[in-house]
Amino acid sequence: MQNAQKVISTYRRKRILVCLAVAFLTLAVTLTIRFISQRSQNQQRIQTVTRNMVIAMDNILQPLAAKHATLLSMVGKPCQDVHLELRKTAATLQTVRSIILVQSGMAYCSSIFGPRHVAIHQLQPTLPAVNPLLAFSTDNSLLKGTPVLIQWYPSSVSSADGALLIINIELLGELILKEKSSLISDISLTVGNKSFLSDVGVVASDRLPGLPIIYRQSSSQFPFTINISGPGASAVALEELPAELPLALMFSLLMTGIAWLTTAGRMTFSREITLGIAAHEFEVWCQPLQDLRTQECCGVEILLRWNNPRRGNISPDVFIPIAEGYNLIVPLTRYVIAETARRLHYFPQDANFHIGINVAARHFSNGELLRDLHTYWFSANPVQQLVVELTERDVLREGDHHMAEHLHFKGVQLAIDDFGTGNSSLSWLEKLRPDVLKIDKSYTGAIGIDGVNATVTDMIIALAHRLKIVTIAEGVETQEQKIYMRSHGVDLLQGYYYARPLPVEDFPRWLAEEKHRLAATGGKKQTHTGECGARVGGRRALGRGGGAKKPPPG
Repeated sequence: MQNAQKVISTYRRKRILVCLAVAFLTLAVTLTIRFISQRSQNQQRIQTVTRNMVIAMDNILQPLAAKHATLLSMVGKPCQDVHLELRKTAATLQTVRSIILVQSGMAYCSSIFGPRHVAIHQLQPTLPAVNPLLAFSTDNSLLKGTPVLIQWYPSSVSSADGALLIINIELLGELILKEKSSLISDISLTVGNKSFLSDVGVVASDRLPGLPIIYRQSSSQFPFTINISGPGASAVALEELPAELPLALMFSLLMTGIAWLTTAGRMTFSREITLGIAAHEFEVWCQPLQDLRTQECCGVEILLRWNNPRRGNISPDVFIPIAEGYNLIVPLTRYVIAETARRLHYFPQDANFHIGINVAARHFSNGELLRDLHTYWFSANPVQQLVVELTERDVLREGDHHMAEHLHFKGVQLAIDDFGTGNSSLSWLEKLRPDVLKIDKSYTGAIGIDGVNATVTDMIIALAHRLKIVTIAEGVETQEQKIYMRSHGVDLLQGYYYARPLPVEDFPRWLAEEKHRLAATGGKKQTHTGECGARVGGRRALGRGGGAKKPPPG
């Protein structure tokens, strides 16, 4: 904890350094913004080109699809009766090389050759097929050895009957896949596990030559994908960045002058946070969690409240982001750990009762979190289970997963908070191997309202079940939400429906009242506080014994 007077003196000495930092930061930010803007424009251009190609390809395939019913109606009729109509249809479909009618697995009529009697699998080994098929193949009739795109429509009566359209893919390549620029080096069309490049032909999708694929878009109507290869939007934007340097220097000078005039005002609130930590102005609150299996309280999440004597009550939504922005989140978290450790006697002395504390990803750096836990938490000899909660929106650095291994070895469990709201969920699961997933309240609130988010919620729950990870539903406020979460196998509940946040000092009274209420309503008699420490549906326990069996390497 820092001394308030020392903080004030340090602030005065750092004013000039801050202004210089603003100058360099503005320069970097301006260049970064211009880089991001140009990259976004480049990416938009790539997306637009790809989208137009997909639309063009759809426009070519749609008439073919529209004619399939007419073609199927010809199947079974004598070739001499339908050959003229077949040729007319092929002529109207300009990209079609030929149309073949198939009966009982035999190609008996072709728009080019007329009557035929050839087994269709000799011409196309993948045919006949039960379902409609779009695939790359090789022409074995007219221009032997040339790549073609085949479209197969089976008869509803028999899969051995149907109509086969052979599409001139080389013509499509000339029409659609030729747009190149500094952003686009190659364009390929993927159908199944094969891809077509206009200059190369048909190759396996995993062996595409040239630069890597930077963007791809699939059709919503047909089973194909357009792939764009090139240096990438970022690389092109970086090449154009030096031209933005004069503008960046002008903004840097302007912001330096503004920072010099307004430094005091802009740093006041950060100084207030530091003073608040030094003066113990922050209060430790908690929000109980309910085990949906036993209906009992099995743990709490530690929260922070600030009654500033100079500014009144300040919401966490205000001071937490500011603390993060001014690199004060680590001291604030350290304060929470220390104050919680001092109040452990307010919680049940049970190894299965867990206490969750939110920790920023930057606290992981250089073993800082582990040192703080040794100093403030482990020195208090806690009986309760500690759960470190990391928000998914934080960014982990390379090597932070080693910290996770050390924490597991010390018996500390890891939870990913607000799961599903960030961009790196799967990488977090892989690197951290968390014990708990906390479903963000936005997904909980969507139950019964937003079908898309409700589907995402189901996927998150299913993923947690598959990985044997305990799930906690945040922001539960209604009976409907509780029933939904319980029916889908969510383990724990957190929200206003069960309990609102309250001061830690009031928790024993609340817990006693909750036990009385549970007994009065005929609930299960509590035999072991924090029953959620046992395995819930076979998933990982939220109690002792979940750590590693041996210390992590180095």
